[in-house]
Amino acid sequence: MGPERKLYQKVKKNMSSISWIRLENLSLSGTPDLLGYNTSGHFFTVELKVCKGNKIRFSPHQIAFHVRHPNNSFILVESLDQRCLKLFQGSQIQELVACGLSLDACSEGLDACRLKLESLGK
Repeated sequence: MGPERKLYQKVKKNMSSISWIRLENLSLSGTPDLLGYNTSGHFFTVELKVCKGNKIRFSPHQIAFHVRHPNNSFILVESLDQRCLKLFQGSQIQELVACGLSLDACSEGLDACRLKLESLGK
């Protein structure tokens, strides 16, 4: 099982209050990995990334998606060497490419990320 698939299993298990659909889209490059729907009836997307070090790799299509869709889109990054989980807003994509994990996240840690996503639309 790949690292992003493991991250998805962790998200699915620990954020069970959110309805998750894993998007396996080969026809539209850059589409985020997950479509989430919270109990407030709010849809959002989440791109999953696993990295070592500070730098996070994105395809040009992934960057373009978040530039075009800055609202209700998120990037969840798990750093294997720093042992941390950080949630960034899609609107931060260009800063995230430039600064990596040194950029301030909107939430840090599994519980804080879950609470952030659960509270969307409230």
